[in-house]
Amino acid sequence: MNKIEVCLSPELIHLYDLKGKIVVVVDIFRATSTMVTGLANGVSSITPVAGLETCRQMKSQGYIIAGERNGQTADGFELGNSPLSYLNNAFENKKIAVTTTNGTLTIEKSKTDAAEVLIGAFLNLKATAEYLAIQEKDVIIHCAGWKGMFNLEDSLYAGALVNSLKDHFTFECDGAIAMKALYEQNQDDLKGFLSQASHAKRLQNHNIDADIDFCLTLDKFDFIGKLEDEKLIKHPVH
Repeated sequence: MNKIEVCLSPELIHLYDLKGKIVVVVDIFRATSTMVTGLANGVSSITPVAGLETCRQMKSQGYIIAGERNGQTADGFELGNSPLSYLNNAFENKKIAVTTTNGTLTIEKSKTDAAEVLIGAFLNLKATAEYLAIQEKDVIIHCAGWKGMFNLEDSLYAGALVNSLKDHFTFECDGAIAMKALYEQNQDDLKGFLSQASHAKRLQNHNIDADIDFCLTLDKFDFIGKLEDEKLIKHPVH
């Protein structure tokens, strides 16, 4: 059986061998949840960019630019990091360039040696698990955390994905074992448990409770988000 591991912070990813593996990047509040929502609502592609200035310059190339730092829309950007901005096909057939505090940096750190890079969200958890179960490759779940530190929401997602794949993968990694247990203990009240999370409290201070609720919606979408040629695209499970 193939192995599944959990990296709890981008600051630790150098300790993992990514070669030939599928890396699932997760930033629940909110980057990867927002990316999945954009793709579900007709966005043609999303290009993740680590730096603000690089992303700003892409506006002249016909991109809608989205920028977030510390939970708020960065100066000079058309969009921030809210999944709700993309609902009702608001940016259908548009190409988006995006930079965020944690998520886009985590994607950047994942793509050098990985066989594939996916983005993970509760919004398409089942679809992502179904895809991984048939790929016959080792998997690393790469949690974006908060500025290099551990966070609850990404780790809880990692546990949910490990739990979904327990019959298809082995996990010797302590992170995978611990996060699976964390998820199993709290799966019936994700929102209640995550109300304690430091980043949830940061977002609540910006009055975006609706974003939090949306990001914790399970299996709203039935596809995976996959990085191809530096762009995230919508990809069928089978």
